[in-house]
Amino acid sequence: MHLAHLRYIISGNPKDLTKQRTRRWTMTTQESIRLFENYLNSNHKQRTIDSYGPMLSRFELIYSQRALDSIGTDEIYTFLETLTQDLAKSTRRLRYAQLKAFYNFIIDRCSLNMRNSCNTSLLRKSYRTPKQVLRKVLERETVDEMIYNTKRVRDRLILELQARCGLRIGELLKTKVSDVSDRTITLREPRSGKESELVYMPENVSKKLMEYIKDNVLQSDDRPFPICYSTARALVRRLGEKVNVRISPHDLRRYSATYASRNGVPLEVVSKIILRHQDLKTTQVYLGKISDSEAIRWMDILHGKYY
Repeated sequence: MHLAHLRYIISGNPKDLTKQRTRRWTMTTQESIRLFENYLNSNHKQRTIDSYGPMLSRFELIYSQRALDSIGTDEIYTFLETLTQDLAKSTRRLRYAQLKAFYNFIIDRCSLNMRNSCNTSLLRKSYRTPKQVLRKVLERETVDEMIYNTKRVRDRLILELQARCGLRIGELLKTKVSDVSDRTITLREPRSGKESELVYMPENVSKKLMEYIKDNVLQSDDRPFPICYSTARALVRRLGEKVNVRISPHDLRRYSATYASRNGVPLEVVSKIILRHQDLKTTQVYLGKISDSEAIRWMDILHGKYY
């Protein structure tokens, strides 16, 4: 790579390019990835950096010394198919979007005269955003029956902390006693990338949790729920079958949002406090479809019935 161009990459000063900018520069894949990793490390949270890691490592392993602009669309397609063949559609789409973002960054930051090999109709169609499948929303009576029929205190708390507080099952299982304080649970290294987040509990749930911790003589570094994800998932499914519903832990989190929304809690509170989403659009997907009868009920609540 030409020295003037390298100075431009580092400094971002277009004067360093002068007349050299019109020439066609090439970069090896290895050089490109180092530059992109430096950008990620300086501008993004560790969670984002970790998400890009496996894809970039695999791409570098295969194309390390190849000029980036020599890698064709067919090769990109083969690489993505091999990388994502056993993954969910949403994850396949994510890996494609990450590789495309990597190319866009290098082309823009280095002023390379090349096209983005990811930006073709074949790849866009192959890795299009999957359609959101609307899940059936649990009714309050079903969730209450499921909770009240659960006799073991630990299992009942797992259900209530998800259905009443909106906790993800992974967050719940990682929680330590030291994270519990009165009416809140502090989440360390949450998915948002923030240093921490707070989960708020109703008074009755908070009281049950504190009593459970005390009765079991749990220490500050202990986990109140020391089971793995697969065990928790099987537990929730088994408890759901007792009331004739097929349910996953995430359905309970979705229920917490839907129940709050349909009882008049503002969308912003549901999104930022209960679900802790960064984007309201994500929350809207959780809330499901509103039936005609429910729409009419809300119109009557808002404007009253006139005879």
